[in-house]
Amino acid sequence: MLTIDTEDIVVGGYPDIVAMCQDLQNMGEQNSLISRANHLPKDVLLAANEICKSLHGEEGPDGKITLPATFNVINMIGWKKSETQPQPLARGTGQVNLKDIL
Repeated sequence: MLTIDTEDIVVGGYPDIVAMCQDLQNMGEQNSLISRANHLPKDVLLAANEICKSLHGEEGPDGKITLPATFNVINMIGWKKSETQPQPLARGTGQVNLKDIL
């Protein structure tokens, strides 16, 4: 049996793509290829920053353009059926109404 859940988390307020990349690197979300280039050329980084700001930039209350980042978090769990696992009760035998909880 397999259960998968996803959630989109939007983090905003990055002043530029450099700050965003620094946070990604601090989270360990960096290029993990063995034969990768060691650096990103400065002109490519500056061009990418301007493109991102023009396409995705949001104006803050102070008038500065900031960049949002969207993270797609995926949670997965899987297990094999077994007789030792707790089994659900028959439908309608619950003692707490889910409507009361939610």
